[in-house]
Amino acid sequence: MAEFSNELLDGKRVQLYTLKTRSHPAYATITNYGARLVSLYIPNKDDRLVNVVMGFDTLQGYLNSSEQYFGATIGRFANRIADGKFSLDGQQYTLAQNNGPNCLHGGLKGFHSVVWDVEQPNEWTLVLTYLSPHMQEGFPGNLKVKVTYSLEEESAGCGLAINYEATTDQNTVLNLTNHAFFNLNGVESGTDVMKHCLEIYADTYLPANENQIPTGELSSVSGSPFDFTCSKAIGASINTENNQQLQFAKGYDHNYILNSITAPSIPCSLGVCHLAANAVGDLSGIQMTIYTQEPGIQLYSGNFLEGKNNLKGGVQDGHRTAFCLETQHFPDSPNQPNFPSTELKPEELFKSCTIHKFSLVN
Repeated sequence: MAEFSNELLDGKRVQLYTLKTRSHPAYATITNYGARLVSLYIPNKDDRLVNVVMGFDTLQGYLNSSEQYFGATIGRFANRIADGKFSLDGQQYTLAQNNGPNCLHGGLKGFHSVVWDVEQPNEWTLVLTYLSPHMQEGFPGNLKVKVTYSLEEESAGCGLAINYEATTDQNTVLNLTNHAFFNLNGVESGTDVMKHCLEIYADTYLPANENQIPTGELSSVSGSPFDFTCSKAIGASINTENNQQLQFAKGYDHNYILNSITAPSIPCSLGVCHLAANAVGDLSGIQMTIYTQEPGIQLYSGNFLEGKNNLKGGVQDGHRTAFCLETQHFPDSPNQPNFPSTELKPEELFKSCTIHKFSLVN
């Protein structure tokens, strides 16, 4: 454990923690500011460790960044809620509108912007907890949240598992994810990710309106720029002309409905995780395979990265130099009853697991 710039925020010390495996060279650093992944070093095909997630060297880097969410745990509600409003048990709740008319990623003071409590039981595990008080950012219920990061050694590489648990004392809504920005060539490579190959195990996605709120329609990806059922470059179809969906988002920023029933699965600490996506860095040979218990995954192609932030290693976050694959429930679920429910009740324990496996391909 090392202090992260030795700074206090909201009366709590912000620190940096390192996760290591017993013998694999990969390692990760995590800060309790936002329960966020700061760096993740993976060996490339030349056996050189490269950092594959965007982050900063200092707390001030995060506080001053034009992109708030690098590597952060997102809550109470990941993604967008239309018009910053939802109804639950006959009562309407009003939220901050911090993304045009929408509430995005939990509002102005979401989980990304608070200091979490920490326990580190061993070198490869970090447990972060936070109590979100009743009506924080407009959400009902005192919500206790636990996020556990585990760096696991495997025969073909390593895996980073993220487990989420939550309880509430009042009916509420909840949607948690991690917002890591990945460049599998290494962030310091300075390359964009348009030549990364990507496969998403989803036959349908959620079209959105001009405010990035799902229309409620479930659309087939077949024959569209959103078809990643077979591996292809992220940038292969991103500039397709006259595609309204790509124009609205200035690229990909869409939720895919995962083929959880038919996808291959692996055991995890919370039961079973299903294959969601696979990405490969075109220069590094680093392959990232994602398994999850969530029903959806949000593909974001770094459309609004603009080179305004100096990251670890002195590089900038240039346009489309990273992508996100955020496992989650569907956007605007509280307002769309045909979507899987995000309601959490006092007698329930919310649990969810996502695993990122890293290996090398030729």
